[in-house]
Amino acid sequence: MLIVGQRTSAGTVAEKVPTLVFSDKEAEVYFGPGSLCHLMTRAAIRANPYLDLTVIALDDASAGQPAVGTVTIDGPATGSGVLTLYVGAQKVEIAIATTAAKAAVAAALKAEIDKRPDLPVTAAVGGEGNEHILTLTAKNKGLCGNDITVRYVLTNAAGITVTVAPMANGATNPTLADALAVVFGEKYDITVTPYNNQADLATLKTHLDSVSGPMEQRPGVGVYAMTAALATVTTLSGLVNSARILCAYHRYTAATLIQNMPCEMAAAMGAVMAWEEDPARPLNTLELKGIAAASIADRFSRTEQETLLHNGVSPIEVGPGETVQIVRAISTYMKDAQGIDDVALLDITTIRTLDYVRKAVRERISLRFPREKLSSKTPPKVRAEILDVLLKLEELEIVEEVEANKDGLIVERDLQDANRLNARIPADVVNGLHVFAGRIDLLL
Repeated sequence: MLIVGQRTSAGTVAEKVPTLVFSDKEAEVYFGPGSLCHLMTRAAIRANPYLDLTVIALDDASAGQPAVGTVTIDGPATGSGVLTLYVGAQKVEIAIATTAAKAAVAAALKAEIDKRPDLPVTAAVGGEGNEHILTLTAKNKGLCGNDITVRYVLTNAAGITVTVAPMANGATNPTLADALAVVFGEKYDITVTPYNNQADLATLKTHLDSVSGPMEQRPGVGVYAMTAALATVTTLSGLVNSARILCAYHRYTAATLIQNMPCEMAAAMGAVMAWEEDPARPLNTLELKGIAAASIADRFSRTEQETLLHNGVSPIEVGPGETVQIVRAISTYMKDAQGIDDVALLDITTIRTLDYVRKAVRERISLRFPREKLSSKTPPKVRAEILDVLLKLEELEIVEEVEANKDGLIVERDLQDANRLNARIPADVVNGLHVFAGRIDLLL
């Protein structure tokens, strides 16, 4: 799996250098603590500790702007208590003493944040007259900083009030195409991006189509995530409309106290997908470990889940034991080139299964015919090998009905290229069991 993200100046690995990463601590050193690459790597490894992971980082765009938010403390305290601040899914906690001044509380909160280099923000107190205002600045410039949520819980501490201005005004991501150009010649089954905007996803779509095409044949799928309003998410998925890109969606609103960033959710989703070796097996109910569960008020109704599934979005729900799990993994592909509804490549397992079939056939041909002469005897031999591959894939429940479709397996010499052999390979991929319908008849 490949993660594309951003580094900070504290990272020891330069930008645009693909790097194998095996732990959270390595990512912290390589890309800087609290950077997008660090947070995404941590989320991925939590979800799948045995992940084969490569990370490529970009520097912030020179024209980029960091997201900024504020925490304003008013007081003084007339009683002791505790202030708990949640920055994304991470907790910062301080004690408040009786009679503590508002500036002292802000200073204590800053000091505690400074002890947590893995946070995605830095903190600074205001100047004279504004010492009670704590300004939070995203460590990485760009749009992702706007997705950092800041929530608080104030326990007791009479006299103290807290006002949070959300993170905002982050702008201008680095050029995603620069990172993808570096890894163009390598094969990654899954590419995870922190960017969930139309322009960057169009870049990812172009990259995946190029490396997965008949010339390059290094296929893969892309993953991004969102936590915004349902209408916003479905609108974007319709604009992406790619059989190779999946949107994981777990809704967070102000009702949910602890919220992961979308980039962390995308990394966890990609890691769980990488865990499943069978390309045709559905990912339903698999847990995204380390991702915070949405509050009851934010959870999807069945009607909302159906709406998402009919609009190219993969819902992430909360299951028993407050586990965050996949409802169904689908691609954003909904319409063909003519704008007509098309469910052929709806499930992400479909395109991954077709990629698997192509890989199996290609490897068999390469092994059996590395220095083969092309004569009239060659097509039947090649056809027999391809049919054998399909039959073995049928045993693995990757494809089905091979015998019924074998007449459609055609291998013939090209009419224009004397050195070329063409094959038409029918692949009836095994679908997932996603819907069960039954009727119960009452017997008296």
